[in-house]
Amino acid sequence: MKTFDQAPFLVIWEVSQACDLACAHCRASAVPWRHPLELTTEEGFRLLDEVKAFGAPLMVFTGGDPLKRDDLFVLLNKSVQLGLRTTVTPSATPLLTSRAIEEFKRVGVSRMAISLDGPDAESHDSFRRVHGSFSRTLFALEEARRIGLETQVNTTVTRHNRFRLAEIAGLVERYDARLWSVFFLVATGRALLEDDLEAEDYEEVFGFLCDLSQTASYDIKTTEAQHYRRFVAQQKKLGRIRPHQKAPNTISRQAGINDGKGLVFISHTGEICPSGFLPLSAGNIRRDRLTDVYRNSELFKELRDPSRLAGKCGRCEFRNLCGGSRSRAYALTKDYMAEEPRCVYQPRRAAPAARPSSS
Repeated sequence: MKTFDQAPFLVIWEVSQACDLACAHCRASAVPWRHPLELTTEEGFRLLDEVKAFGAPLMVFTGGDPLKRDDLFVLLNKSVQLGLRTTVTPSATPLLTSRAIEEFKRVGVSRMAISLDGPDAESHDSFRRVHGSFSRTLFALEEARRIGLETQVNTTVTRHNRFRLAEIAGLVERYDARLWSVFFLVATGRALLEDDLEAEDYEEVFGFLCDLSQTASYDIKTTEAQHYRRFVAQQKKLGRIRPHQKAPNTISRQAGINDGKGLVFISHTGEICPSGFLPLSAGNIRRDRLTDVYRNSELFKELRDPSRLAGKCGRCEFRNLCGGSRSRAYALTKDYMAEEPRCVYQPRRAAPAARPSSS
C-alpha cells in the first residue's frame, strides 16, 4: 500500500469561495462576492507548476463556484498543458451555460463534477436554497453528455436525503456519469451536526453503496467516510462480494488516502490544508513551497503516521486501509487524531503504546 509521503494522489484548489448558491451544508460558507485576497492568475500559475513538481496528481478546481473567476479557463488550460489530469466542480447556476461546458471540453478538462442532493426539484433546491438549481444540474449533465465531456455526480448524505439515495443513483445512471462521489457530512462551515447520520446509519448506507457498486454502470467512491473501505473489506472476507460480481473497484485506488495523506487542499487565499473539511493550515503558497509543506510539515507528517491515531482507530487492524475521517474527528472533538466518531466497528488488535496528544 502506498504511503503518499512524497506526493499526493489528489490536489484540490479552492479557486474562489464566491458562489451564487447558499447551500445548507456548505463547507466554505460561500458568499456571492469574490475575496480581494484570492490568489491571482500569476500566483495560480506558480501553484500549478508546484503541483506538477509532485509528478502527476489529479488536479481539482473547486469553490465556491470556480466560474466566478474570469480567468478560470486560462487556469484550466495551464493545468492541462502541464499534463495534469484536470477536473472542475462548477455550481449549478446561470453561469453554467452551454458555452461554459463546451469550453471545459475545449481546454481539455477530463471531467466535470456537479452536485445532486435530491432526486427532484423540491428536495434538491431546498438543500441548495436556490430555485432552479435542480433543473440547471440536469441541464449541465445533459449538455456534457451531448458533447462527450465525462461527468461525476457529487452527493452529500444527510438525514434529509438518506432514504432517497436509490432515486439519486437512478439519475446518476440516466445521465451516464462515470463516478458517483458520495460525501458524508462533516460539521464545518454551514453544515449542522444535527443533519449528520448516526454511526449505525453509516453502516446501512455503506451496505447500499456496496451492493449497488456490484451492478452499477459507474464507479462509486466515498468522501469523508474512509471506513467504507473497512466495510467493503469485511464484505469480501465474508464472501458477500462474489468473485464473478463487480467489486467496488475504487477502493483499491483510495486505499490509505486520508486528509493530509494522499490529499492536499489549497484555499482561495493560498492556505495549505490537509483537506477542505479540516481547516488547519500548515503554510501558505505565497511564502512556502507546496512540496515542502506537504512532505515536511509537522501537521502533514502526523496525519500520515497511523501510530499517532488515538482510541480504537489507533488499535484497529484496518487503520492503514481506513484511518477514519480526520476532519470529522477534529470537527467533533478538536483532536484531528481522535477516533472516528461515526464508526461502529470494534477492533480486535491490542492497543499500542499511548501517543502524545495532538491537541
